[in-house]
Amino acid sequence: MNYGIKYSGFPAVLEGYSDANWISDSDETKSTSGYVFTLGGGAIAWRSVKQSIIARSTMESEFIALELAGSEAEWLRNLLASIPLGITPTPSVSMHCDCQSAIAVAKNKSFNGKNRHIQLRHNVVKQLLKDGIISIDYVKSEVNLADPLTKPLGRKIICDTSRGMGLKPIEINK
Repeated sequence: MNYGIKYSGFPAVLEGYSDANWISDSDETKSTSGYVFTLGGGAIAWRSVKQSIIARSTMESEFIALELAGSEAEWLRNLLASIPLGITPTPSVSMHCDCQSAIAVAKNKSFNGKNRHIQLRHNVVKQLLKDGIISIDYVKSEVNLADPLTKPLGRKIICDTSRGMGLKPIEINK
């Protein structure tokens, strides 16, 4: 109750964090995707959702999450461009992902996999990269703000990522 998201205005850059948790429970068949977008030092959009298809690997589940987050990044970028905020739009939304193999697949110009559902997602991400809507950067799992949206974590990581999303103690002036 004593915490809220604080926006500092700096940096006024839209950034995204994407993560997935590949089938961690033997009773579960679908992975979980999560993303967080920050602007001005605080979270402005986040989501945690079960994936609609069964991923066959960690890379596939991370790639599905990256495509979901990439589509949200495009929508948010277009929304911010239509609002006169006095900030210069970024050339691309920096998407942070903690899976180097998913990043490599996204940046690969050709798709050599056999699964059509991943090929369609690859085409979406490839087009977002080509159009300059997003750029994809590697981030360590410990500092991936989307990590708590996909799996249970320890208190320290939860606190650190919450602060990264702009969660701060509310200062009550009496």
